[in-house]
Amino acid sequence: MKGTTRAGVARTSTLWLATGAVTCGLLLAAGPGAAARQPAGLRAPAPPCTSTQLGADAQQIRGSQVRVTVTNEGPEACSLKGFPTVALAGQGSPDRNKPLNVVPQGQARAVELPVGGRAWTQLTFTPVLGEADGYCASGAEPTVAPSIVVGVGGGGLQVAPDGGGEFALCGTTVRATAFRGAGS
Repeated sequence: MKGTTRAGVARTSTLWLATGAVTCGLLLAAGPGAAARQPAGLRAPAPPCTSTQLGADAQQIRGSQVRVTVTNEGPEACSLKGFPTVALAGQGSPDRNKPLNVVPQGQARAVELPVGGRAWTQLTFTPVLGEADGYCASGAEPTVAPSIVVGVGGGGLQVAPDGGGEFALCGTTVRATAFRGAGS
């Protein structure tokens, strides 16, 4: 280094050392809770939700539309992103079900669920027409099931329609919106 003296290098090294010591001292003084006080945009995202920490219920909106709400019943925040899988099931084990083809509706965005937080998805089945012993416009026989299994968080949550009754549909396809926060 042309024109640099040993004294100049020593002063520069001392300056860097002092700056590092002050910085470390400030970080230590902030304490272990400093990360928790960071602005929301700087926090790490919540881990993905697992089916074991979620509860679900179903509410029929209109004839062939059902809103499934999931609630974070776990000990910490988690996040959902994407679309559910859906299967028809009886009253027994959720593992004994008939999967439906899910047609995604809309764009999936991450939804953060604090403890007790909720998210929902709307399912739309091909409707059964007519009264009592309904019929399918396609001529196929309607399918009726007392419950559905909604796949979310790596597992299945079995739900029945609110107020009793059964799920009735034509065909093997269901349209599902991406999960959305309860306020949207």
